[in-house]
Amino acid sequence: MTTNTIQHLGVAERIAASSRRPATLGAAAPGAISLAMGEPDAGTPKAITDAAVRSLAQGRTRYSPMTGAPALRAALAAKISAETPRPTTAREIVLTHGGSAGLAATMMALVKPGERVLLPEPTYSLYADHAAMVGAEVTWVPARPDGSLDLQALRAEAGTARMIILCNPGNPTGRVYSAADICGIGEILTANPDLLLLSDEAYGSIVFDGLAFTSALSLAGVSSQVVYCSTLSKTYAMTGWRLGYAVADSALADKINLVHRAFNGPLNTFVQDAALTALETPDQELAALTASYQQRRDMVLEALKNVPRIELLSPQGAFYAFPRIDSALASDEMVDRFAEAGVLVRSGSEFGPSGEGHIRISFATDTASLEEGLRRFVTCVNGLP
Repeated sequence: MTTNTIQHLGVAERIAASSRRPATLGAAAPGAISLAMGEPDAGTPKAITDAAVRSLAQGRTRYSPMTGAPALRAALAAKISAETPRPTTAREIVLTHGGSAGLAATMMALVKPGERVLLPEPTYSLYADHAAMVGAEVTWVPARPDGSLDLQALRAEAGTARMIILCNPGNPTGRVYSAADICGIGEILTANPDLLLLSDEAYGSIVFDGLAFTSALSLAGVSSQVVYCSTLSKTYAMTGWRLGYAVADSALADKINLVHRAFNGPLNTFVQDAALTALETPDQELAALTASYQQRRDMVLEALKNVPRIELLSPQGAFYAFPRIDSALASDEMVDRFAEAGVLVRSGSEFGPSGEGHIRISFATDTASLEEGLRRFVTCVNGLP
């Protein structure tokens, strides 16, 4: 189907025609263990839920300002200014209904039908759906064998593109882009002043082995071309609370906010109150959570390291592993086999063309379930054709 044909379809038809995302995760056997969902296993910390309860008890159930709670926008701006090289004002903060709405609003506000979006891949599959939603053309740019960005390929495509979308740390690979990769993107933006970068850093607080993390917010020279999106879902285990945010130059932020409030309206007041408490979480608690994910990452590496048919780049952040399996079956077919064996995983083909042959494992579950799920996984791999 040509790009011109897709543009003339309705929104639902465009997404259905191009989406790589599965409707289901396979027919699971009774007692199946899920290593499929990108959701922290621990519940939201008590201090955060207590703050929400207090807010509800105080009657904080009415509409908030359309642009979001001023106190929360100011707190986020102060946090970003203190923790990154980018001085940020409250006006540059757009509060959104989860990270997904922030990504969608950014795409709808800043990308026109027919414009090209570059997706370094494998990457989060929702980006391509958002591109289809606005009628944009997706160009997949495979990563290099070591998981780094193919800057040469991106540079070659950048002159006729509107946006690059990065997922850093990566979903599904768990790879963390190096400072050289991020600086290389900055150079591409400098050479192409109409090009935008949308950097999804939902997992930016979850980085392993003491590795330095370079945020796109460090690209001071091209800050007017950078949109940073994040969420409270992963860092603070607030997936069901649906609160995210975007950071952008005020001219871009105003456009993103206009689109977001047009299809979402104001956010929940008590959720924003709870978010203020979340932002006060001590650094040592966040570090302990990251350490627990690293421990589980190590369990995955240990379980898979001696399986002859598996190749795996070590995850450097987030809570995903993306092994390649030497099998005659396609990724979708392998997912069905794993489901029959009692372990749910995601098909690598969901995350871009180069994901074919891979499987995504989430290790954001409890250690007992992870251990048993990995045992079933390896047993199933050994029986694949």
